[in-house]
Amino acid sequence: MHTNIDEIAADTFRFSTFIPDVGPTGMTFNQFLIRDDEPLLFHTGHRQLFPLVSEAIATVMPLNQLRWLAFGHVEADECGAMNQFLAAAPDAQVAHGALGCMVSLNDMADRPPVPLEDGQMLELGAHRVQHIDTPHVPHGWEARLLYDETTGTLFCGDLLTQLGDVAPMVDGDVLDAAALAEDIFGATCLTPSTAPTIRRLAGMDTTTLATMHGSAFDGDTSSTLMALADSYDERLLAAA
Repeated sequence: MHTNIDEIAADTFRFSTFIPDVGPTGMTFNQFLIRDDEPLLFHTGHRQLFPLVSEAIATVMPLNQLRWLAFGHVEADECGAMNQFLAAAPDAQVAHGALGCMVSLNDMADRPPVPLEDGQMLELGAHRVQHIDTPHVPHGWEARLLYDETTGTLFCGDLLTQLGDVAPMVDGDVLDAAALAEDIFGATCLTPSTAPTIRRLAGMDTTTLATMHGSAFDGDTSSTLMALADSYDERLLAAA
């Protein structure tokens, strides 16, 4: 396996490892680094991917200068290498929603995490990043996302998951690919709040959707998220 590196926004890097035996056509597992005075890594990747991912990050900045580790929810591909990164970067801390810290991370993280309230900002230097609570969207009681208001990048985790070894960034339709992945994995919680939460995200001034599995998207982000919300309303109605 190999980890590819692409700059998808100003000082915002996508690290992508394709794992061929996940699903019918394989899947990319992506991490995102905001390089700044206080660098932030969104997703750590699996524990077993730490050697590949950390080596790739070290080509962009010294690994020991990481300041923040963040992720969408507590799951192996999101935070499996959390403690390895904490060991490699002595000033790094995990920043997560207050609920996730209370339920899991106060116990799991080798250093105390920083609990964030909905809407709270992290000042990284040139970049300002907002924590957004999104319970059960796409899944997980303590699910959350991050929005970099400086570049308009929404780090949207498992939303818009796409299968295959795909391009780093696209501007065309990704909804069909996301629907196929949802049909195969059924990963998203279908609740009355799923579509409204995604519509709230669609109302933000977003230029790039940084997806965890698949291509980043820099097309019409608002319309794409609104259509994604509509599709989950349809799935919820069909499941009733």
